[in-house]
Amino acid sequence: MTVFDGGPSRASWIPRSHNHAGFPEGIPGNELLARMRSQAEHYGATILAARVGCVTRQDGNFTVSYAGGEASARAILFATGVVNRRPPIAEDDHQPALDSGTLRYCPICDGYEVTGKRVAVLGSNTHGVAEALFLRTYSDDVTLLTLVKSDLDRSDRAALDKAGIAVETTAASSFEFGKPHARVRLADGRDFAFDTLYPALGSDVNDELLVPFGLKQAGDKSVITDSHMRLGIVGLYAVGDLVRGLDQISVAMGQAAIAATAIHNDLRERDGETLERK
Repeated sequence: MTVFDGGPSRASWIPRSHNHAGFPEGIPGNELLARMRSQAEHYGATILAARVGCVTRQDGNFTVSYAGGEASARAILFATGVVNRRPPIAEDDHQPALDSGTLRYCPICDGYEVTGKRVAVLGSNTHGVAEALFLRTYSDDVTLLTLVKSDLDRSDRAALDKAGIAVETTAASSFEFGKPHARVRLADGRDFAFDTLYPALGSDVNDELLVPFGLKQAGDKSVITDSHMRLGIVGLYAVGDLVRGLDQISVAMGQAAIAATAIHNDLRERDGETLERK
């Protein structure tokens, strides 16, 4: 089995997560990824640090093209994930902000880390409102910000008011991340300091490798699989944030277990190694 690792995983952005079974003291995202790689290699997987350019299909088999050459495969498991839409900050400032914990993207992964802290959520649409309400579980100091001047509808405003979440409808104009605070300036000149800012600006699916296959996709471009993570074309499977559902490490791992079993059994069936049922 060959694994093509095309670049930084979103899991690597997590300074420490307490939401992964087996690590009661929490675990940094990069450490978790390193452990996973080590375990996979221990049991025979080859991991290549390479970005796949395209996947083609001919006579039931697949060719994977990447910068270092080509590889053939009878089955492909896509786990290409999504890309979070970032706030307008300099590229060089992004990773240090993540490392300091002043910028976070996954409240499900690391909401525990902001317990009792001053939290800002950037994004005033329904997604932003939902994320602010989710984080209110961890802190009673949550503020909803926006990148564009906006007015919330009555039901969203009522829910935020009931939860005690502050709302700023004036657009944020600049951001500065550094220990110990994330600083935000609004278009009217007011400044705010928060312990953490969560962008709730949505994400874009990494579906470039799948588009040529004409697969069924949801409205947000995530792919739709059957209950065994099959994509509707023999030999193609998908798991993780690429798949419609909850973006969560443990969910992706469960999907991967289902897909691995399906791949194993499907290949055996193609080879005539399964029992014929009468």
